[in-house]
Amino acid sequence: MSRHETHDAVEVITAKRDRGELSDSQIDWVVDAYTRGAVADEQMSALAMAILLNGMNRREISRWTAAMIASGERMDFSSLSRPTADKHSTGGVGDKITLPLAPLVAACGVAVPQLSGRGLGHTGGTLDKLEAIPGWRADLSNDAMLSQLEDVGAVICAAGTGLAPADKKLYALRDVTGTVEAIPLIASSIMSKKIAEGTGALVLDVKVGSGAFMKDLAQARELAETMVALGTAAGVTTVALLTDMSTPLGLTAGNGLEVAESVEVLAGGGPADVVELTLALAGEMLRAAGVHDVDPAERLRDGSAMDAWRRMIAAQGGDPDAAMPTARETHVVRATSSGVLTTLDAMAVGLAAWRLGAGRSRKEDPVQAAAGVEMLAKPGDPVTEGQDLLRLHTDEPERFERALAALEDGVVVSPAGTSYDAVPIVLDRVAP
Repeated sequence: MSRHETHDAVEVITAKRDRGELSDSQIDWVVDAYTRGAVADEQMSALAMAILLNGMNRREISRWTAAMIASGERMDFSSLSRPTADKHSTGGVGDKITLPLAPLVAACGVAVPQLSGRGLGHTGGTLDKLEAIPGWRADLSNDAMLSQLEDVGAVICAAGTGLAPADKKLYALRDVTGTVEAIPLIASSIMSKKIAEGTGALVLDVKVGSGAFMKDLAQARELAETMVALGTAAGVTTVALLTDMSTPLGLTAGNGLEVAESVEVLAGGGPADVVELTLALAGEMLRAAGVHDVDPAERLRDGSAMDAWRRMIAAQGGDPDAAMPTARETHVVRATSSGVLTTLDAMAVGLAAWRLGAGRSRKEDPVQAAAGVEMLAKPGDPVTEGQDLLRLHTDEPERFERALAALEDGVVVSPAGTSYDAVPIVLDRVAP
């Protein structure tokens, strides 16, 4: 240990290993020292595992989040002529909600600085979806982002490298050390970026179910409560909705397919579940930003949300009139019996879309813009033997076999007359 360091890594690791509480000073030091390379990856891996196994209390999580924010820059939107609100989803299958939501909320008078990410594994990334639009670019400078927010009211772009660099480093490490599931680390990862981003209000969409990161409601509620407390303590008006992810959202999973579906929603149509969740989140964002006199449903009907979408896409180099790319090959999955579709498992569909080329296994992998799964029936629908249930899209037909294997137990047709209880989209709301 060099004489300049106030703590050493082994002392911090053993404190948490032995179920101790880390002091503010230990937390500040270890996050900073890891960011600048004075704490090695294997030491931070050991600490992350100790945190996963032994947890952290609210004070520790709050201090850890503050230390991650302090590792980089903070953005400031106070110069804008309108309030700001952002949304963060913990990730799901067919979760294209950001695409119609950002322009919709902008059309209601609230600026939306949506810093988004790329997909990894079975959950799709918002930036990958938008990159299916010819010419659209994800990378903007802070100045360009600010001027687009003032001019258009919404921006969806990649987070700059200056925001919470400690998180970037730790996120990659958690991915390869089996510590992704630690609630203190999930909460601080999400909230450090969102607080550093400088938004005035934040609505969290915490997914629950087979296709979500959190499989059960109690775990999801704990994560939501932790994040709401972190945001509130940092002066950001924060609310969370717990929403269902046992079945994919909408009728598509895959980049270009989801863009096309989002445009349908903005045109006043689209699947009922996507519209319902978009409006629920829009209402929460507007309330959190202090706007109470605008009905977002009206903005979908009158075309102003679509206008905001077109301006937002064009401002980032995209052609809002361009046709989405189409896959070279398709394969239809048909019902093998008649009855009621009772299961369309989100994890199975997400895995199939990923194997068709819509997702990536490693950060540097490319994705296919046109690959994915189209759902031609949803749970609760009556089906007849031989009816088309799913259409798979890919440029590489050799991918079909593994995609079909992923779907094997995920699509269940039960005998006619089987009752089907629909799960509501919004399961609960968590507020300070």
